[in-house]
Order: sequence, then structure tokens, then C-alpha cells
Amino acid sequence: MSEAEDRRIRRLVAVHALTGFTATLVARVPDPMVAEIGADLARPATTVALLASFYALPFALVQPFLGPIGDALGKRRVILVCQFLFGALVLASAFAPDFATLAVLRGLSGAAGGGIFPLMLALFGDEVPLARRQVAISRLLFFSILGQIAGGAVAAGLEPLLGWRGVIAACGLLALAAALILLIGRGGPEPLRPFRPADALARYRRLVRLPQARVLYAAVAINGGLALGLAPYLAPLLMGRAAGGTAEAGLTLAAFGAGGLIYATLVGWMLPRLGQAGILRLGGALGAAGMLTLIGAGQIWALLVAGLLLGTGYTMVHSTIQVRASEIAPDARGAAMSLHAFSFFTGQFLGPIVYGAALGVVGVAATLGAAGCGLFALAVWLAGRRGP
Repeated sequence: MSEAEDRRIRRLVAVHALTGFTATLVARVPDPMVAEIGADLARPATTVALLASFYALPFALVQPFLGPIGDALGKRRVILVCQFLFGALVLASAFAPDFATLAVLRGLSGAAGGGIFPLMLALFGDEVPLARRQVAISRLLFFSILGQIAGGAVAAGLEPLLGWRGVIAACGLLALAAALILLIGRGGPEPLRPFRPADALARYRRLVRLPQARVLYAAVAINGGLALGLAPYLAPLLMGRAAGGTAEAGLTLAAFGAGGLIYATLVGWMLPRLGQAGILRLGGALGAAGMLTLIGAGQIWALLVAGLLLGTGYTMVHSTIQVRASEIAPDARGAAMSLHAFSFFTGQFLGPIVYGAALGVVGVAATLGAAGCGLFALAVWLAGRRGP
């Protein structure tokens, strides 16, 4: 590949890096401030905790609409508009006079955020050759994971100084800065086609009839559900075995995110040596090892190792599924990646429900053992399949 092409790809990543960072930062930053928000708005912490759901559900529900809109009106154009709306809504939520207003603004910001990251993946599918796509997407994923990790740290560090409203306002301003970078760094004019709902429905019908699409959408839901569905139960499980609580669970989840950063850093080295199939098999093995390590982890070092293994393995499999999904339908990547995101969030929704039922019926060891085996079996099965 020419040096000019390499510079073009690096610039594409740089222009969208802050956007990927702010999307996950905003999603996670209210979590550690639940008590402060509740005290200010006179709501119990259990109610304020629902802000996470108010954000995630609209994010998932807009996917079937914004994907085809991006295909028709231009992905860069839709990403830019959604990023400006996202920043403005987050900023406005810092001034919400009551919890109901905050919940509505949180939901609207989730809907706007739903038009950003999935379409960025589709845009990278359009503009990055397949041979370089996994590395390029992993670079974008690096900043997204960094935002996820930073969410808790930013809230914990700045809330005593700025209050929860100041933290949220700072996030809104950062999101607007990302929108300005997108505006300044946008490429040439995109083709503009009329948006016809009938055409969008036809694309979706075509996508769900593709065997490879059904496989990848199911796989991203299962992988996400198995790897991420345990998170709400981690602190209670640690408390039950006298191995810690909220702080230890938070550190384990931070190690999970750090595992994703490790993959994003090393994927350029791994891909030519292992290939996609090798990355999938290794990712499945690491994910299973992390889940099995959690079964007996009683000290913080073991919890960190488990989180690091699980996070690295999960991200290796998830990123590879993303790359393959970006090649399902090159003429309708927006719709294809929107269905991918919808499936992923469906897995995140169902995962905790399944874990809750299994933990109550068969116990911790059997549940985590089955989850580890499931992660490994899924990865090996995907590695043996041909196609995008």
C-alpha cells in the first residue's frame, strides 16, 4: 500500500478518534455519580441507576432507521449531524431541573449516539481496504475503550470539584469539540440519494436472508451477552465469597477494558501471523480462561488477571466479528452495521437476565464454567467458517 494511502487511513482514524472516545465516555460517566445525582434531584439511587437503560434502549432502537438513512444521505453527513445533536443534548442535560427532564434528555442523547459509532464502522468499511480494515477498526476501538475506562475515572476525579452537573457539561463540550473536528476534517462531498423506507425494508429483508449475516448477528449477541452479562453480578458475587465488593468489581472491569487496549495495540502484529481464524481461536481461549479464573478468584491479583484475560479475548472475537460484518453487504454497509449494533445491544440486554437465572439455579461455578465453554466454542466455530 502506498504511503499516501497509509496517511489517508491514519487521518481517518485521527478525525474520528475523539468522537469514538466521547461516545463511550458519556455512556459511562453518570454511573459513579448516581448517589450525587439522586441527592440533588431527590430520587433514590436505584431510580437514578436507570439512566443507563434510558441511554442504551434508544441507542438500540434507532439502529434500524439510522443505518439506511446513512446509506442514502451519506454516512459522514449523518455522523456529523448526530454528533452535534449528541453534544448539545448532553450539555443540556447538565442543566436539567428535575429527574424526568434528565431522563428524557438522556434518552434523546442515546438516540443521537446511535447514529455515530455504528455508522463510523460502516464508513471505515467503505473507505479502508479489507486487508487493512481490522487494524484500522481496532485503532478506533482503542479510543472507544479508552472512553469507557475514563468514564469512571473522570467522574470520580472531577465530581468533587465541579459537581455532577459540571462533569456532564464538560462531557457535552468535549462532544461538541469532536463534532467540530469532524466538520473540519470531513472529506469531499458525498453522493446524496433520496431516502425511501421501502428501499430500507428491502435491504433489511435481503440482509436477514444471508446465512452469513444471520451467523454474525447471532454471534455478536452471544459473545456480548456471555462476556458482558456478568458485570452487574460481579460485586455481589465477590461479596458473597468475602473477596471484596464494589471497588474490587470496578478494578476487575477496568482490567477488562485494559484487555481491549492490549488487543488494539497488538492487532497489527497478530493479524499477519495468526490471521482472522487464529485471532478468533486465541480470543476464545483467552476469554474462556478469564471466565474460569473468575470461578476461584479470591484475591485482587487473580481478579485482575481474570478481567484482563476476559477483556482481551472478548475484544479479539468482537472486533473480528465487526470486520466480517462490515463486508456482508458493501452496497448497504450502514444498514448492515446498524443491525450488527442492534444485535449486540440485544445480547447485552439478554445477558444479565440469563446470568441471573443460571446463577440462581446451578450456582456460580457451573454458570461461569458454561459461559467460558460457550465463549471458546463460539470462537472456534466462527474460525472454521468461510466468508466475510
